[in-house]
Amino acid sequence: MTSTPSLAVVLESFFTQRLRQQRQASPHTISSSRDTLRLLLLCTQQRLRKPPSRLALTDIDAPLIVAFLAEMEQSRGMAPRSRHLRLTASRAFLQYAAFEAPAQSAQIQRVLAIPGKRYTRALVHFLTRPEVDAWLAAPDQRTWSGRRDPACLLTAGQTGLRLSALTGLQQPDVTLGTGAHLRVVGKGRKERCTPLSTQTVAVLHAWLREPARGDTQTLFPNARGGRLSADGVQYIVAKHPAVAGQTCPSLQQQRVTPHVLRHTTAMELLQAGVDRAVIALWLGHESVETTQIYLQANLALKEEILAKTTPPDGPPGRYRPDDQLLAFLKSL
Repeated sequence: MTSTPSLAVVLESFFTQRLRQQRQASPHTISSSRDTLRLLLLCTQQRLRKPPSRLALTDIDAPLIVAFLAEMEQSRGMAPRSRHLRLTASRAFLQYAAFEAPAQSAQIQRVLAIPGKRYTRALVHFLTRPEVDAWLAAPDQRTWSGRRDPACLLTAGQTGLRLSALTGLQQPDVTLGTGAHLRVVGKGRKERCTPLSTQTVAVLHAWLREPARGDTQTLFPNARGGRLSADGVQYIVAKHPAVAGQTCPSLQQQRVTPHVLRHTTAMELLQAGVDRAVIALWLGHESVETTQIYLQANLALKEEILAKTTPPDGPPGRYRPDDQLLAFLKSL
């Protein structure tokens, strides 16, 4: 009879064989799974009073996973979306464990049956063209960072790149001659080629003439010449609306994030009449249905539809009660 492998053996095999060798998962996927399983082991250690290296697969059951998710929501204020990511990572590991330890399949199936939590889907937030123009004009271009930031923000806003693709841009990825475009490998290892507008080409031409910092070819480096971190881009995005709000007051009450630029790109394409399939191709969406969220947020499009409809013939006015004597007679 074959013995059930320990949790430590299956966990190590999951990362070294399944994620790295078989699936060749990206570093982001590996780090996300690592963080989830590390938190799960710490929660299990606290509840069962056993060190993680001595845990068995039988210890990871459905009640434990439910308790782990509840604790993450209570102690860390985890939102439903983050809860779903933690649950997905736990399921991926246990699906692999079911092949390595078939005897535990029934227990693992109960974990896989744990449902995701429903949550409210808010409308996507995006910037209008006057807000974008005021935002791009806010950096002080007398400084090196004041010249880098508009080039970075304009590129992000025109191409709709995800944050990871934006920070990973290298100078050889950009072609500024005839047929100007940039080429990136985005989410899912899909290579994308996005054309550049005349304005973006002019700004990038000026930026590439800046003296290089460091020995890398990063297109938008940090002050030391290295690759900008996600927090670095977030800082760049968040610091300029306060200045831009002096000329565009609507920016003062908005929280701008790197993903808002991506939404802004999609909304500008949609309002220009670009087909949803083309927008999905531009943004690198896996499915056209993902682009549906921009239709729901496009108030201008809904107003155009309303203008083409024939409203019901409802006369305006307010309710006026009958005379008291007539009301008495009507009630008889």
